[in-house]
Amino acid sequence: MNIPELRDHLCAIHPDLCPLFSIEFGDGVLSVPCEKLYDAAADLRELGFDRLGMVTAVDHGTEFEMVYRLHSRSMSAAIFLKCGVSRDEPRVRSLVDLWPAALWQEREAYDMFGIEFEGHPDLRRILLPEGWEGFPLRKDYCDDRVVRRPDYI
Repeated sequence: MNIPELRDHLCAIHPDLCPLFSIEFGDGVLSVPCEKLYDAAADLRELGFDRLGMVTAVDHGTEFEMVYRLHSRSMSAAIFLKCGVSRDEPRVRSLVDLWPAALWQEREAYDMFGIEFEGHPDLRRILLPEGWEGFPLRKDYCDDRVVRRPDYI
């Protein structure tokens, strides 16, 4: 199954998600509301996306975006699964029970961005000490020890 066929298949079983699917740079991109993230991820897992390659977040200033890169060995395909996360209450359901590889990657997103993963079995800092205040990859993070980069970079 190639990415266009995957899109057609997902549109058949989830017509409400169909308008959220796009193909960019050869990879499928499925952008869903966060309340549908887990169900969409479970469906992709069932369709053969058996490897979670990456979990990260992006700070857009007004909201965060969770980004998951999933791979299917049987289809030789990859897809990005994305959802926008509220900046006021940054929370999303954990995908650890679908892909155990999410365990440390979700902890890193928590540590760097402050996004909480509901149902995560061990959500605590992974890179910074427990007493650290703030989340360094947020655009509004301030620390006098950090040298701000010029805007032109």
